[in-house]
Amino acid sequence: MAAYVSNIVIDVGSDFTQTFYLETTSNTPLNLTGYTATSKMKKHPSSSSTAATFVVSFPSPNYGALRLSLGSTITSGLKPGRYCYDVLLNDGLIKTRVVEGSALVTAGITTG
Repeated sequence: MAAYVSNIVIDVGSDFTQTFYLETTSNTPLNLTGYTATSKMKKHPSSSSTAATFVVSFPSPNYGALRLSLGSTITSGLKPGRYCYDVLLNDGLIKTRVVEGSALVTAGITTG
């Protein structure tokens, strides 16, 4: 399975949520029951420090739904700029990168 490229935008100080719907090679929903996943964001792929670790959940596993989330307390600590992120899916035997892309972190005017 090739990684799906999706660029995301994260606003500093806001809650962030993005849902992806994964499909098999025959364009049917990938049943994610029993899967786990991890997702991190870094300034660049070879960076030794992680800017943020996403909370990964499966809101509708039978329909291939995978959700990334960051709370406002985490996004408040991010510096505006461009980052890289990916999602590593694990079925218990094989780990596969299923989503990757750029994350643009934007600063807002209103805070609080």
